[in-house]
Amino acid sequence: MLSYKPEAVLFDLDGTLLDTAPDFVRVVNQQLNLHNMESADPERIRQTVSNGARALINLAFGLDEGDVHFVSRHTELLDLYEQSIADETVFFPGIDLLLKELERRSIPWGIVTNKPSRFTLPLLNKLQLSDRCSVTICPDDVSKRKPDPEPLFLACKKIACSPEKTIYVGDHARDIEAGQRAGMTTIAARYGYIDSPERVLDWNADFIIDHGNELTEWLKAVD
Repeated sequence: MLSYKPEAVLFDLDGTLLDTAPDFVRVVNQQLNLHNMESADPERIRQTVSNGARALINLAFGLDEGDVHFVSRHTELLDLYEQSIADETVFFPGIDLLLKELERRSIPWGIVTNKPSRFTLPLLNKLQLSDRCSVTICPDDVSKRKPDPEPLFLACKKIACSPEKTIYVGDHARDIEAGQRAGMTTIAARYGYIDSPERVLDWNADFIIDHGNELTEWLKAVD
């Protein structure tokens, strides 16, 4: 349980703040069908989302980045996704209430993601989150992406908060590593896109949550 009121709470995007997997399941299988291939297992797609579009192409087509067809399939997938961003994306359970609780307490919240701004910003706009979010840092904004702490330091600089009094929530080992290297309190979102939930303990996050409500209750306890 938290022992202090944070100056800010930062979130990873896919698999932590938003459940974007339904849209990726749809577009990956749409792409497979375009190439006369059978649809992939939705759960396998879901578990791969946090590893990015390149990993999805490897999963769907068995192609590595050096393959002659990789770039065209990767571009095709991104174009299909861009055409229908957020058609099925929703908050994870408890997250909307958590954001409202942060706003009620005047604790700024933001997003630090490895998802390019080409997709992140339209996604936030479509879900009407742009005006609520105090800061959004994408890989386009920095020279090094997570697990490097640079994006987290930049987020803190933009909202004038101390990393030592900031929380970072993520569903991937790189999120926790980035948060630790930035000196933040780290929270692993075990409800996210994790293929082996039992291995979350190996990340050595400060806390682990299985539902957004847990963090809401911790915030109330340090009021």
